[in-house]
Amino acid sequence: QVQLMESGGGSVQTGGSLRLSCEVSGDTSTTCFLGWFRQAPGKEREQVATISRDDNTTYANSVKGRFTVSTDNAKNTLYLQMNSLKPEDTAMYYCAAAWVRWICIPNAKYNYWGQGTQVTVSS
Repeated sequence: QVQLMESGGGSVQTGGSLRLSCEVSGDTSTTCFLGWFRQAPGKEREQVATISRDDNTTYANSVKGRFTVSTDNAKNTLYLQMNSLKPEDTAMYYCAAAWVRWICIPNAKYNYWGQGTQVTVSS
């Protein structure tokens, strides 16, 4: 069982930066992946960035080169550094964990979610 809580959202102008944080607690020993997702009004949820237990990262094409996902050494905090923000980045951002009971597998599903933090980018 894992608990997640996001912080750091807010309103910025185009070109600005924000850093999202997600506190991860509970049984994190078998958390295979941590990820950031976002959902804008009227749109489907989108996977933004992920990081694995061995620090392999993936990014959506729309954020490559602008966003950076990272964790602290203990993987108790997940970060998303967002630079060069655009109005189309406006969304509710969620952190999520793919937790398994025993052994990590490549296609572990994201099964724990935070409450979300709003990011608004104005032009």
